[in-house]
Amino acid sequence: VTITTRQLVSHLSGIRHYEKDITKVKEEKEKANRALKLTKSHQDKEQKAKEEGKGTENTDCVKQKKEHGSETKSRNSKPGRNDKEFEQEEYYLKEKFESVIESLKIFKNDPLFFKPGDQFLYSTYGFTLLSAVVERASGQKFTDYMLKMFRDLDMLSTVLDDNEAMIYNRARCYIYNKKGRLVNAPYVDNSYKWAGGGFLSSVGDLLKFGNALLYSYQAGQFKNKNSKLLPGYLKPSTVAMMWTPVPKTEVSWDRDGKYAMAWAVVEKNQQCGCCRQQRHYASHTGGAVGASSVLLILPEELDPEAVGTWPVAPPRGVIVTIICNMQSVSLNSTALKIAREFDREKQAR
Repeated sequence: VTITTRQLVSHLSGIRHYEKDITKVKEEKEKANRALKLTKSHQDKEQKAKEEGKGTENTDCVKQKKEHGSETKSRNSKPGRNDKEFEQEEYYLKEKFESVIESLKIFKNDPLFFKPGDQFLYSTYGFTLLSAVVERASGQKFTDYMLKMFRDLDMLSTVLDDNEAMIYNRARCYIYNKKGRLVNAPYVDNSYKWAGGGFLSSVGDLLKFGNALLYSYQAGQFKNKNSKLLPGYLKPSTVAMMWTPVPKTEVSWDRDGKYAMAWAVVEKNQQCGCCRQQRHYASHTGGAVGASSVLLILPEELDPEAVGTWPVAPPRGVIVTIICNMQSVSLNSTALKIAREFDREKQAR
């Protein structure tokens, strides 16, 4: 078969994740699909009740009650207790790999789970193969290539998660053990998956990264109006392509979203007047042994007629990033709530 880089970056390659048993993967996907159908069925019933005049509450009130219920459930359940993914042995590898090409041996002889392009399966190893492509195409070690890019982006606190190196302000990571007690996270060596979870960063650096992407995304809309505007790190068309949903994909942490190119994306959508509005945003969560993170970018909706008169250049929007040294913490919905609050405040002004 042929596997393209686009399939790798959108998790359509068929390469396995940490679970080697395809039967278990299918069972988990079926459970998730059933849960999603139940959620949608409940939403449809609520919508029908409102249309028939049975639902008299304000939409915002209903939304607040739902959010309160989910928050209560989240508070009453300890993170990491029921996360089966972190039971996979390969999360805890301690072998040191000298190159990303060498780390391919972990999975290179394993069968594909499906024909590339047919289905979506999130795969850290797909990104390991992608990093090998970068290494061969650039003629540099993948880690050197990435560290140079981080320097260009002024992300000076973003480094390899190297256990031997002395890293200023490196945080200790934590997990809940089987008894529900907070303990130190076990030792792991992330050299087998630099691209899929092998970098340490800070909130400030991730904000710089988000700003660089948002600037690149919007710079083209200002170019004709302001000749002094510097180009973005990426072309506007490149970011637009990265943030365009790819068919046959799905996103486990955001039911409104689809997967794009290494980003989960929610498209702008409103089906009926005075009903729920869906804003366009891009996000991605991160999960590792003892740590969780999210980066969410909510671009401001620019008025093409007013762009030339605005005194402030891009980036225009809200960027939220959260990093915590705790395993299996769901952060996407929290980041989205924060982004919406800041966006609402901006609109009010």
